Amino acid sequence: MSETRLGLKEIALFFFPLVLNVQLMSISHTVINGALARLEDYVTALAGMSVAMIIHLFVASPSYQNHTVTIAMVRGRKSLRGVLLFIGLVASYVAVMLSLIAFTPLGDLVLIDLLGTPPLVAQAAREALYLLVLLPFFTGLRGFCQGLIIQARRTSLVSLATGIRVGALFGYLAIGRSWFAGAQLGAFALVGCVITETLFIALFACRVHLPLERGEPEKSTREILRYSLPLAYSSCLQQTIPLLISSIIGRLADGPLALAAFGVIRGFLFLLAGPMRNLQQAYLALVKSAQDYRVLVRFNLLVATGMGLLVLLAAGPLNELILGQLLGVAPELRHYLRLSLAACAIFPLFYGGCNLLRGWFAGAHQTGKLGYSTLFKSGFLLLAWLPLVKLQLPVSGISIAIALLLGAEIIEALYLRLQRQKQPEELRQLAPL
Repeated sequence: MSETRLGLKEIALFFFPLVLNVQLMSISHTVINGALARLEDYVTALAGMSVAMIIHLFVASPSYQNHTVTIAMVRGRKSLRGVLLFIGLVASYVAVMLSLIAFTPLGDLVLIDLLGTPPLVAQAAREALYLLVLLPFFTGLRGFCQGLIIQARRTSLVSLATGIRVGALFGYLAIGRSWFAGAQLGAFALVGCVITETLFIALFACRVHLPLERGEPEKSTREILRYSLPLAYSSCLQQTIPLLISSIIGRLADGPLALAAFGVIRGFLFLLAGPMRNLQQAYLALVKSAQDYRVLVRFNLLVATGMGLLVLLAAGPLNELILGQLLGVAPELRHYLRLSLAACAIFPLFYGGCNLLRGWFAGAHQTGKLGYSTLFKSGFLLLAWLPLVKLQLPVSGISIAIALLLGAEIIEALYLRLQRQKQPEELRQLAPL
């Protein structure tokens, strides 16, 4: 095995433009929360948007692996067509499912009967979903174009497109106030800025000129689907985590307040810890040896520590500045979630570790293991659901939510690490790609 030249500097040059991309994308969600937090009925608006996004993320989650599939599979025109077929099939499925929840009685069954969402919040969520049904085809194309650009190692273009998205968001929020209110205003702004981002990322992908005929072996459409479908349902199962947590806390005594706080914390964690999911793409694009993998693990520890410190600052000395002045979160809500936000300081470490391990299994073409890991997380929450709802513990709903969120992430990290250790020594050492 030849000696690797991958170092922290090379990883940083690849990774941090993607960090900026996730941060900018997270800012758009945070800006939307900030706009809704300034409305008169901010609790219903925030809770409705939070529930709508949880539903959307769950239903649309199979498409969130599009960039990973593109990086791993596209080696020529034949495999490109196969990946586009997979993306189109997933987008069609997502659009149909969101429409059923938004426009048919299935919506009340899911939102009120299954999730236990208060009726006013459920109505606000459905109004937001009326518009979110437009997203799947745009997010699918966006992920495909991002995968091509990441494969070409032009990650700064991904961030540039997302920066344009954030700039457009303020315009959509201003325009939307004339036609929409509450959670639906947030949905309109989100759809508008994502469409804008997709148009620009598609333009950039066309200009990258990725060589598609490189003489490398290509997978057939059947092989691409066999590789991609486990990633898709694994991504879907990942989204059962906030869904199940919302189902639990929505049935507690402080349900509406806990749902609103959970939406704020999840948006903030997406802003700070969200970049750690790019470790999966960094593995697929950069790692060629076991030594490379160890360097990437060290990089994860350094970045996760920094992210955790930022979470503590937001929960502590900078709480009023960040959550109050910048995000416009009301004092009552801000103090209610403060301690729970501080507990999230360890989240980036486990989230980054999970995504690094997910990259290893994706690179080893063992995507089925990733489905099992999310089954364990979901099973943990299902086991906790009935006792927590029945007992009505004398603690805040947001404290329960964050305890469940951290517990699920730790379980997945431990499971994937154990499964990797069970692999043959030669497989673990060669870090197959």
